[in-house]
Amino acid sequence: MGSYAFVVVFGLIIGSFLNVVIHRLPREESIVRPGSRCPGCGTAIRWHQNIPLFGYLFLRGKCAGCKAPIPWRYPLVEFLTAFLFFASFKGVPGDPGAAIAQFRIWYFIASCIAITFIDFDHRIIPHELSLGGWAVGLLTMPWDFRLGWMSLLIASAGGFLFFWAFAEIYERITGRVGLGGGDVKFMGTIGIFLGFGGIWSALMISSILGSVVGITLAKIRKTDQVLKMAIPYGPFLVAGALVELFFEVSRWLNL
Repeated sequence: MGSYAFVVVFGLIIGSFLNVVIHRLPREESIVRPGSRCPGCGTAIRWHQNIPLFGYLFLRGKCAGCKAPIPWRYPLVEFLTAFLFFASFKGVPGDPGAAIAQFRIWYFIASCIAITFIDFDHRIIPHELSLGGWAVGLLTMPWDFRLGWMSLLIASAGGFLFFWAFAEIYERITGRVGLGGGDVKFMGTIGIFLGFGGIWSALMISSILGSVVGITLAKIRKTDQVLKMAIPYGPFLVAGALVELFFEVSRWLNL
């Protein structure tokens, strides 16, 4: 029981750090300095005000200085990170290899959460998350005991090259950008963590979700120009990747 409590607390702490990453990384600001402060008035956030979830409740959702509302996203990211860390926890590692494998899963989850909210706000997937995630996946893939490092490496390279070619051809034919550069790089990252099956199942799930959301928004806005609507694709890729991570859809479909 103590191990699971530690995982929840650890997830909350990482979630708090992800809030910093989500806010500062797209603005090309340091994620280390200065310390946490209100983006509106600049008031420094004291340690007891910065406790994940509880700090938000303590401040009643408002800045201690200017009383501006604190976005609900902050406690959501903290809770979501803790929940997914808990859901993916395999128990107390019995050897260093198992510990690295668990770190690998948690790193991928944390990257996915950061990518989701950054892409929602800025329509970008920063290189630090796509290429940085790929580098971490490359370094830790020998400890992925499900797929094997060679399969993961081939899947990553093949997935990236295929979707890069698809994006280039689509743009030349239609004159519109289909998959952005960040999305293409992220597909390579998904491959290094989830393999070929993960790429295809993530793509299918994200395509279905993206189509449903796009058509729904088009009906709400009463427009038939679904393809021209600015909808970030990264969050849908993340949803597909996480569904694959937890439920291994590719095995059901024999991918």
